[in-house]
Amino acid sequence: MTRKLLMNLAAGLSLAIAATAVAGESAPPDAAQSASLAADAEDAASRDRFRALDQDVQSLKKEVLDLNRDLFLLEEELLFPANSQVAFFISMDVGEYFKLDSVRLTIDGKEVANYLYTDREAGSLLQGGVHRVHMANLKAGDHELVAIFTGQGPHSREYRRGATMNFSKGIGAKYVELEISDRVRKQQPEFVIKEWE
Repeated sequence: MTRKLLMNLAAGLSLAIAATAVAGESAPPDAAQSASLAADAEDAASRDRFRALDQDVQSLKKEVLDLNRDLFLLEEELLFPANSQVAFFISMDVGEYFKLDSVRLTIDGKEVANYLYTDREAGSLLQGGVHRVHMANLKAGDHELVAIFTGQGPHSREYRRGATMNFSKGIGAKYVELEISDRVRKQQPEFVIKEWE
């Protein structure tokens, strides 16, 4: 009986092995195909997650830039309230007779700015640019501005020239332009300080 049982078991086992072999021959294409489909689905899901993450990052960048701009404006408003604010700008016209190196500003006998220009910055001024060289808070009343310009004058000689302006600060912001232009008749640079209306 044991022998018969062992033979039946051996026959069943060989049938199971044969069935597995037949199933194994047809299984790999289905398994490979399903594995490939699963990998493609995973790649598509990964790309979608990456796109969503990239959009979130771009959105956060925009929010940070907006917040930075708002903070800068708030800081300027707090540091330089409109009632006491005075801003000084440098501009150049033509620039044949003067190459700007530096400018020094003194308000009421106190030096407030000393700016050294690079060739690129001076070139930008010659192309119509305007540079805010200083911003300050001043009390209402009369003030004296002295600007000292240093650079190369006619025939590439060292040139240093000053310009003075007395101005009255009232309520509200005040803007002052220090303009460097060419005086063609005298072949000399001209330094003019004027208030913006």
